[in-house]
Amino acid sequence: MDFDDTPQEAEFRTAVKAFLAANAERLAPGNAQGYRTGQSAPGALQRAKAWQAKKYAAGFAGITWPKDWGGRGGTPIEQVIYNQEEARYAVPRGFFEIGLGMCIPTLCSWGTPEQRERFAPPALKGDEIWCQLFSEPAGGSDLAGLRTRAEKRGDEWVINGQKIWTSGAQYSQYGIIVTRSDPNLPKHKGLTFFFLDMRSPGVEIRPIKQLSGQSHFNEVFFTDVRIPDSQRLGPVGAGWQVALTTLMNERLAVGDAPGPDFREIFDLARRLELEDGPAIENSTVRERLAEWYVKTQGLRYTKFRTMTRLSRGETPGPEASIGKLVSASKLQEIAAFGMDLMGMAGIMTDEAAMPANALFQQALLYSPALRIAGGSDEILRNIIAERVLGLPADLRVDKDVPFNKLPTGKR
Repeated sequence: MDFDDTPQEAEFRTAVKAFLAANAERLAPGNAQGYRTGQSAPGALQRAKAWQAKKYAAGFAGITWPKDWGGRGGTPIEQVIYNQEEARYAVPRGFFEIGLGMCIPTLCSWGTPEQRERFAPPALKGDEIWCQLFSEPAGGSDLAGLRTRAEKRGDEWVINGQKIWTSGAQYSQYGIIVTRSDPNLPKHKGLTFFFLDMRSPGVEIRPIKQLSGQSHFNEVFFTDVRIPDSQRLGPVGAGWQVALTTLMNERLAVGDAPGPDFREIFDLARRLELEDGPAIENSTVRERLAEWYVKTQGLRYTKFRTMTRLSRGETPGPEASIGKLVSASKLQEIAAFGMDLMGMAGIMTDEAAMPANALFQQALLYSPALRIAGGSDEILRNIIAERVLGLPADLRVDKDVPFNKLPTGKR
């Protein structure tokens, strides 16, 4: 592994630092607020759009996108460098990652030049937000088990069905959707992919109230929604191949889990007093800290492998799956342990009164979702088992069975 920037990368990092120093507020050491997207705060969307417009004007939006997509035409390692530096600043996050990380790359890969010219620049500028309409109530982690139907009628398709866990649908202008167009084919072969205007007649968005009190996810219902055939991405029946483009981008876009991480739990243990003295001197606490330190360092060096490959222009391997699997569960463990250290006060959520601005309390509420988003723990373990360890793939007894012949649990 190579831990040093090349001369070109060092020059790019210097430019990024200068841009951020001139346009953003740097986080103070240990400031837990840097982990929060702040999506529900008043005016958050407007601030996020203003920040995205600044990034676009400076050439730091769409760093790896080709110039004819409206991007910088840079390298993946330059995107990594930018992300590293921006993480040190209190900037709005959480509105554009899905659109720019998954939706628009899929449209640009499968759409027409005219569609790229129309939709990519407004998304990069922050003028238009996109969402991803994949998951369904009956599908779980089996995307190919979706039931939302698309029927061809003349030059249009009529969509009926339901999607769930759609992040940001309530403020998105457009979305990408995969549908079942031929139930007589095996489940991976009868799919067709589209993009659509989220304000189309027949689209109903219902926010899902989360345990934290926020509503980042939504149910989306489609009742006779008409989509022009010109908004189909890829051939009819090739929706799975198009969806794989989105899923491959999603693996890189999801990235690491947010905090609290080792630094925050270590700082908490240093400041809290237990019945037998400082928490940092308790043998059980020290044992858990050591465990998380080792995991943190393992993730760090695994990420370095990815960065080295990107720097050399190579395609990353399964490191992203390893990183997400470990970091998401580690986050949940740290959040729960932090609250345990606080004792009975751990149930309090008052940011002004609690250590780290109640970050541990908030993390305990959002951390379970991170073990599902972008691939559940079970899916990631399968990927690692098959692609890293070379173990046999799971048996797929439904591989060649027409979708409408698959058992559904109904008798």
